[in-house]
Amino acid sequence: MRQNPSFAMTDVGEIRRLIDRHPWVTLVGQGDDGLVASHYAVMLDDQRDDLTIVGHVGKPDDAILGLGDRELLVVVQGPHGYITPRWYGDVPAVPTWNFVSAHLSGIPEILTLDENLRVLERLVERFEGDADDARTLYALPNDATFVERLERGTVGFRLTPTRVTAKRKLSQNKSAEVVETVIAGLSAQHPELAGEMRRAEDARGRA
Repeated sequence: MRQNPSFAMTDVGEIRRLIDRHPWVTLVGQGDDGLVASHYAVMLDDQRDDLTIVGHVGKPDDAILGLGDRELLVVVQGPHGYITPRWYGDVPAVPTWNFVSAHLSGIPEILTLDENLRVLERLVERFEGDADDARTLYALPNDATFVERLERGTVGFRLTPTRVTAKRKLSQNKSAEVVETVIAGLSAQHPELAGEMRRAEDARGRA
């Protein structure tokens, strides 16, 4: 992802927030036959306060991606949407796309079976939530056998990125008046993107 200083997102806390809110990522690796991409959920490593993430892939995706042996690119895609030039007023302008995204690169570490199981447990707990009928990995009869099969069919990984490119393109190069018009225009169809723009604009106002 080409970086632009005007849109660079360098605050670790903001990138962690992006990963936490958008855990469904794209994993891109160099396979034997060329580039290959897979899609999985990841989480921040709860033992770290940096950008280390943990997750798992199903076999044989670990071999296809060269997990643990080759560099892995993790693409985190946040809210995004079309920006019409109508919102810029009666001036020459072209349409664009606002977005928040981060690229994390590095060679992942393969987790032990116990570590992988803990990651699987955390993933289930995270996405099941706290509903009365929420399930854990151990919620069904003969669940130990089921979990063992699940454990052996997945490969867990931990990635501490050695390269990070994060970008928050949210009309920061426009006037405050135009930004307010864009936020209003996005609010109905893209409320999350509008909220990110409001967050960026408020930060700009405090700077």
